[in-house]
Amino acid sequence: MPSEASKEKHQQGNEKARRRAGAMGKKSPIKVSICNELFQGWPIEKVFEYAAQLGYDGVEIAPYTLADSVTEISPRRRIAIRQAAEERGIEIVGLHWLLAKPEGLYINHPDEIIRIKTQEYIEALIHFCADIGGKILVHGSPHQRTIQEGWDDQESWSFAKETFEVCLKTAQKRNVFYCIEPLAHPATNFINTVAEAIQLVKEIRHPHFKLIFDCRSASAQEKSLPEALVWALESGYLRHVHVNDSNGKGPGFGEIEFVPILRTLVNSGYQGYLSVEVFDFTPDPQTIASRSIGYLKGILETLSEKGVPPGKGFLPSAKKVLRERKS
Repeated sequence: MPSEASKEKHQQGNEKARRRAGAMGKKSPIKVSICNELFQGWPIEKVFEYAAQLGYDGVEIAPYTLADSVTEISPRRRIAIRQAAEERGIEIVGLHWLLAKPEGLYINHPDEIIRIKTQEYIEALIHFCADIGGKILVHGSPHQRTIQEGWDDQESWSFAKETFEVCLKTAQKRNVFYCIEPLAHPATNFINTVAEAIQLVKEIRHPHFKLIFDCRSASAQEKSLPEALVWALESGYLRHVHVNDSNGKGPGFGEIEFVPILRTLVNSGYQGYLSVEVFDFTPDPQTIASRSIGYLKGILETLSEKGVPPGKGFLPSAKKVLRERKS
């Protein structure tokens, strides 16, 4: 027979669980996804299953984990991937690491043949993304955009614009969004800051060309991560956010403070995804995935439960920078 003390402890535990369930009922409009390359060697169906068990809303796919080229993925397999996600209640958010494979791709190479080959493959990626139900393509791929020694910077910029402009016709036709990702040195020397990404988006001026914010890159490249995030939000171009720490691990595994970041996103009315993207896969995918979702959902639930008073998301220094930029 359990003692009165153990009964009381059990009742207290149930009450805590009920309170937490009630808090979870107040869902944030911000959804959380995870990038699949973390699960090295896992079939994509297993990734969907595990992500759903942990409470993720979506999965972001690196195409190279499925095939060396998306052109090798048959229509039947595309339908199967889409159905596998739907059956588990997982949304396929989209694609990233777009040009990791096949080799020889480059958005701003002086060789026109290479650029045409790249444009054709990006269009194939857009079709693949739409076929499996994705809505966003994240263009990071630092090695396939770096300006090499001897190349002209302005010419490289123009070549990149040309590549994106050609492919955006297909993106609009398939109703997906192509997003440029600012990446920090030394990964690449092309589009390092939010300001540079915004400039590119403004010059291209296409409704399906947007911006993604990567916390790890911003922490390394920007003078202030919160200010850069506010600038991205205020531009009106922000479509997606990668959450990761400066140490390459998941959110909550390092020094970046994510409470003010998420508070700013909630306060701004952001309704896109927070996608967990890590570069250090230790100790294992299960630990990274479970701790990351717990950390992020805990913050979002607290913010949703308490509410965010207008203006409380932006740090004073960030608001000052915006005033200066607008003046």
